[in-house]
Amino acid sequence: MDANHVAVIMDGNGRWAKKRLLPRVAGHRAGFHRMLALADHAFSRGVKCLTLFALSTENLLRPKEELDGLYRIFREYFPEQSLKLKQKGITLRVIGDLSLLPEDIRKMIAEATALTAGGDKGTLVLALAYGARQEIAEAANRTVRAGKEISEEEFSALLYTSDLPPLDLLIRTGGEFRLSNFLLYQAAYAELYFSEKFFPDFTEKDLDRALQEYSLRNRRFGRI
Repeated sequence: MDANHVAVIMDGNGRWAKKRLLPRVAGHRAGFHRMLALADHAFSRGVKCLTLFALSTENLLRPKEELDGLYRIFREYFPEQSLKLKQKGITLRVIGDLSLLPEDIRKMIAEATALTAGGDKGTLVLALAYGARQEIAEAANRTVRAGKEISEEEFSALLYTSDLPPLDLLIRTGGEFRLSNFLLYQAAYAELYFSEKFFPDFTEKDLDRALQEYSLRNRRFGRI
């Protein structure tokens, strides 16, 4: 059993840096490089869609210094990495309330998603300024404005992930055992995998281990 859609909560960047007596932004930079390497490996293993939780709506409440450091990383790497994704045939998607991000970051995202559109080797989804409760509330409000009851399928079509395959496996690093407002609706029947490792230390072998465990699980979806 292969996992077509894998999601990762990239947790532990700041604690990774603190353990090394480094500023938190150093952990985010290390996490960014690890993210790129894991994405390449995931697609080489046959994963069709990889969704990465990079910045939550709650994260936007962190100190300005840390957020500015994150935005510097985006500005430094986004254009170059977008070109590499295009060359590899990977489509980039970004989900979340992008209106909460700086204008130049939003412009870079728009340019990157347009540049990589149509890639047929896989889809890389970055969740930025994303919150699952907000996503669900937004979809619910759209149904209220439409003035009619809708089915599960119709509601799913109102979510950010409407055109993505169902979520198969959700991985969380950093030693925490919760979803932290990430893909709450989509994870209803996803398999969950937790790692004690901080995200910058989560290697390709660790990802292989998670995929292997997923392949051994019996997914019944409520049936016998």
